[in-house]
Amino acid sequence: MTNSPDAKRPDLGSVFTHAGVAAAYKHRPPYPTEVFDTLQELIVDEPRAVLDIGAGEGAIARPLATRVDRIDAVDVSAAMIAAGRQRPGGQAANIRWIHSDVESATLDGPYALVTAGASLHWMRWPDTMNRLVPLLSPNAKLAIVDHGPRDLPWQDELLAIIKRHSRNPDYDPSFSIVDFLVGQGLLDDIDKAEFGPTPFWQPVADYVEQFHSTATLAREHMSPREVREFDEAVEAAVSPWITDGRVKLPIVAKVVWGRPQAG
Repeated sequence: MTNSPDAKRPDLGSVFTHAGVAAAYKHRPPYPTEVFDTLQELIVDEPRAVLDIGAGEGAIARPLATRVDRIDAVDVSAAMIAAGRQRPGGQAANIRWIHSDVESATLDGPYALVTAGASLHWMRWPDTMNRLVPLLSPNAKLAIVDHGPRDLPWQDELLAIIKRHSRNPDYDPSFSIVDFLVGQGLLDDIDKAEFGPTPFWQPVADYVEQFHSTATLAREHMSPREVREFDEAVEAAVSPWITDGRVKLPIVAKVVWGRPQAG
């Protein structure tokens, strides 16, 4: 369980160890190119070494590897790492995949940048920051990357479907990891950049499947019947906006960076 203020939230992070969740991850929209431009600009120290924590299947590590000297991509899920190795760029010689949590991983600092995506949500934040601080180069930052569709015309109906099937129906969408870290004195010197919306056309089947890459809507938590009901409900919700079997998703990405502090 994370250090989220919501003590009632179930511990769902272990679902990412399942091969089915890792397989569904490839259907998530990619990060816009501007995200990687920003991450590259944040690196000012040498060597240009990056630590990607909660790397998953490498959605950040794989594209960023072409721009840096090396990347240590750490994740607790062997299934995610296996999937990442098979994705484009996953066999790059300068990516070291590490199957571990970040707190106990064998790491090779100093790092000029630490990156984290949505997986930061599941970490033990004080322990994570305590581990990162001694591994940072003098000007290194922690960059937290978030992205997703915004202002969907079917958004209200979709939220109702998700709430009906989610394993965490009390999830608070207004909760901000960055605000929490700042409030706890675990992150300072904050800056940010936002990009988009960038249009992303996605086949309907892939759009539906990507929901099963999340902790609260994983197939592993549902019966076959519930999976079918969820999929059919989402397909019905988007049906008025389907063009040639695809839906248009306006993707907005945000990068927030700061200097980690020991707790």
